[in-house]
Amino acid sequence: MIPVNAASVLLASAVLLELAAASPVASLESNAQPLEKRDYVISPKIMIVDMFSFEQDAWYGIPEFDLLAQNITVPGLSPLYPDVHCTLSNDICQVVTGESEINAASTMSALVHSPLFNLTHTYFFIAGIAGVNPEVATLGSVTFAKYAVQVALQYEFDAREIPANFSTGYVPQGSTSPSEYPQSIYGTEVFEVNDALRQLAIGFAQTATLNDSTAAMAYRANYAITAAYKAGSEGPSVVGCDVATSDVYYSGALLSEAFGNYTSLVTNGSAVYCTTAQEDNATLEALLRGALTNLTDFSRIIVMRTASDFDRPYAGEADTVNLFYADQGGFDPAVANIYLAGIKVVEGILAGWESTFEVGVPPKNYIGDIFGSLGGTPDFGPGSVFNNNPVTSKRKRGLGKRAAVMGGW
Repeated sequence: MIPVNAASVLLASAVLLELAAASPVASLESNAQPLEKRDYVISPKIMIVDMFSFEQDAWYGIPEFDLLAQNITVPGLSPLYPDVHCTLSNDICQVVTGESEINAASTMSALVHSPLFNLTHTYFFIAGIAGVNPEVATLGSVTFAKYAVQVALQYEFDAREIPANFSTGYVPQGSTSPSEYPQSIYGTEVFEVNDALRQLAIGFAQTATLNDSTAAMAYRANYAITAAYKAGSEGPSVVGCDVATSDVYYSGALLSEAFGNYTSLVTNGSAVYCTTAQEDNATLEALLRGALTNLTDFSRIIVMRTASDFDRPYAGEADTVNLFYADQGGFDPAVANIYLAGIKVVEGILAGWESTFEVGVPPKNYIGDIFGSLGGTPDFGPGSVFNNNPVTSKRKRGLGKRAAVMGGW
């Protein structure tokens, strides 16, 4: 996700930057062992999952390891990022999905099903930047999610045409009001990952000294005038809170509040809306499908997002200024903190491999999707153990050609 404060600067050059970023990698291919000569399957302990070039580059030229020691072309990956990069030992690898849900799902599906890799014991470490809710965290903060929520998978009315009693133009699928639980479930609305592993990752990351910028300090100070945005006005920290996935690059208090409400609704009040990104539910769906065929282990997933920009303006600032023109100063610290916090997570897993991580960290919470595809009982959704009034279908629109039906509705 490109931060809103850099949008006007990067818009015209985004494609050129992406293509340029791919060129150095291509030039390193000559140093890699040719694909057809490989006589072994790579079994990484950690697979870093990045989304675009700035996140990718955060891991290069570091003293701890060299991800460019091996560059393995994998059919089906993004044309911009066709290679998986690995250390010489194969312990750590990196895949770059490309931005948006379709790119993430396509790349991760290709990786999961590639015969070049054995990913059954691999920890997938999603490490990218994101927008941030000033009610929960601030620019430069490092967040770790337990829930990922696909917030834009809803009906939508143009804001100029919404009913007078609606607070937003978004309505959950199959429902008739913004506050009604979705009646039509596709299966990708919510994912829950291993909280015991998340807590270990948070502990590792908390040992890092995070980066900040004078521009970010100045910009976030504007949020101090609103009591609800106290967290947004403070310095960066490591926070456990949840991620919203949407291809729509939204901005503003009304949309952010609407998606925050949906996040709470669809998780039965369990999730805390914190960061905004474009890929995580897609990545998690690909990993879940891999787990269903014993190609991946869904209990070995960490979702880390660092905050590059606020999802809404401070009081008195125009939405357009926040999105297009403001120098929020969060982009550089967010990219830097991918490495600064992320390396602590990587080192923690490797240092504790034999004692803890090789056999896995047993989840104490439900993990998986809203369907319960991997077994267990979701603690959210129509089958939730916290939902004393399970969802029942009130109408059939959208349950035929356009929607997947749950429970024979």
